[in-house]
Amino acid sequence: MRAKPKPAGSAALARSESTEDHLERIAELVARKGYARVSDVAEELGLTAATVSNMVRRLAARGFVNYEKYRGFSLTAEGSAVAARIKARHETVQELLGLLGLAAETVEEEVEEIEHHLRSQTLKVLGKLVSYWKANPERLQEFLRFARKGAAKEDDSVNHPEPSPDSRASK
Repeated sequence: MRAKPKPAGSAALARSESTEDHLERIAELVARKGYARVSDVAEELGLTAATVSNMVRRLAARGFVNYEKYRGFSLTAEGSAVAARIKARHETVQELLGLLGLAAETVEEEVEEIEHHLRSQTLKVLGKLVSYWKANPERLQEFLRFARKGAAKEDDSVNHPEPSPDSRASK
């Protein structure tokens, strides 16, 4: 099944998290192996081959992949452009959380939860923050020191609450 031509701006149509996850994995596989197969995508996403096959047919109908039944498939120019934006978004969020000092496992879990819900305006601002902190590491360190102090104060207030004026008066 060849991708159907789409009207201008069709890439801007709403995409589900599942659609984005499939496009992201297909792009990774094509970059790594030169092609993608239903079984490869299914393994990467932990889904059944039937589920992935259905999604690939929908992606082809939307103009994102070139797909022939029982053969591999590839991204169209439009699919590649969408996958590149998804990858850039993933990398921006991943880099931001990494700069904040979160554990690698936490970063990956959080990126998968957050990345699908960011608007392009938000992503641009986060990208600028990442660039700023990379260009000004002393500012990042200043923020991390501030965050640690705040966390210590929060821990203290949970473990050792300040006595209220009423409780002091009753002693």
